Amino acid sequence: MILSGLEIKKQLGTNIFIDPYNESQLNPNSYNLRLSDELLVYTQKELDMKTPNATEHLRIPEEGLLLEPNRLYLGRTVEHTRTENLVPMLEGRSSIGRLGLFVHVTAGFGDVGFSGFWTLEIFCVQPIRIYAGVEICQVYYHGINGEYTRYEGGKYQNNQGIQASMLYKDFE
Repeated sequence: MILSGLEIKKQLGTNIFIDPYNESQLNPNSYNLRLSDELLVYTQKELDMKTPNATEHLRIPEEGLLLEPNRLYLGRTVEHTRTENLVPMLEGRSSIGRLGLFVHVTAGFGDVGFSGFWTLEIFCVQPIRIYAGVEICQVYYHGINGEYTRYEGGKYQNNQGIQASMLYKDFE
């Protein structure tokens, strides 16, 4: 079952941690997360799953940044979240999707115990100007049934910023 907005608010500080939290970002059954002012892009045309791929940092200036179609941009949320005893899920906002901007290519599924910033896989179908601080996506929460193993030591746990793919670690 998906938690209601009121239940999200009720579980703040116990099972749900959002920093910074702003009540105006709370929805009937989700919480909007904002885009930070930094992006990461791969510098190579050809990527290799078995090796770390070179990246470059970009800043989103106050006047916005024009994204190019068919290029992957990795971003992150302003908000740091931690979730206990619930499964966090990430989705784009419909207003963002209606502009042809995708905020996660495949990774909208979180794990119980995840703590960190959400890395966004941003992709656009036509040129679009984006701005830091925009409410770009939403997190919602599912209950979990049965015994589970808490996510504690994964590749992306306790991140401090945008993280490029670390799939290469699976080959070690």
